[in-house]
Amino acid sequence: MPIAAFYAGLLALLFVLLSARVIGARRSGRVALGDGGNGALLRRIRVHANFAEYAPISIVILALAESLAAPALLLHASGIAMVFARAVHAYGVSNEPENFHFRVTGMVTTFTVIGALALTCIVLSAMRAIQE
Repeated sequence: MPIAAFYAGLLALLFVLLSARVIGARRSGRVALGDGGNGALLRRIRVHANFAEYAPISIVILALAESLAAPALLLHASGIAMVFARAVHAYGVSNEPENFHFRVTGMVTTFTVIGALALTCIVLSAMRAIQE
């Protein structure tokens, strides 16, 4: 599954970047656990957590669609859109004051990609089941 692996790698790098931002804020604020009442740290924690909540399912569903021989163009478009969505969402939520345009764009794109890949998996698996 080279297509899914490629986008999983890009998303993993973004995850590491978001993790490093949390670690940096914890160190500078001397906060070992939680947010210590630091609004900026709380924002970074939530950006990181939100990424961790949505990126894994997008990678799994992308890999499943690829395993069902979904068109490469659909897979690449979905992977690019997911990397874009997660980066835009992280940017929007990271800003104070928060930029809701980026946050909403990121979430709508995330939901669209996951939904489209879910439908792709349903259709392709049903077609395969009928053929067998």
